[in-house]
Amino acid sequence: QGVLVPGLGTFAVIHEQINGTEEVYLVRRPVFRLDIDMSCLRELVFPTVMIPGDIEIMPLDYWWLSQTNSLPPDMVKGCVEETILLYSFQLRTRQHPAFTFKNIGILSCQDNVLCMQFYCSCIAELGSQDIWVALLLT
Repeated sequence: QGVLVPGLGTFAVIHEQINGTEEVYLVRRPVFRLDIDMSCLRELVFPTVMIPGDIEIMPLDYWWLSQTNSLPPDMVKGCVEETILLYSFQLRTRQHPAFTFKNIGILSCQDNVLCMQFYCSCIAELGSQDIWVALLLT
């Protein structure tokens, strides 16, 4: 299952089979597909991420988020939308702040390359058969 954060992108977990020299590794790894208006990313480069069509993409669950912080869902939705607008504005004005996702990773821009760096703990929690292969691929 994947989660769409409107105006920012989609987080998903993909399953991959990697053929090693002596064995086949089955890994689950997180991916992020950016979905920001390309006109504001004129000078930035970002990796193209393919999310298989069989992965169900769900919208961000504002009600669930509101339960984790005791704020009303409409307030949570407004905060998420305003944060994404601010981040997009900063990218357009050539500011490159890091965007941190708690327990997931950091969306950052280094040398005009915008990429998602997942925390090792996030990858480890996915329970791949071989955690080191999943870490290297991610």
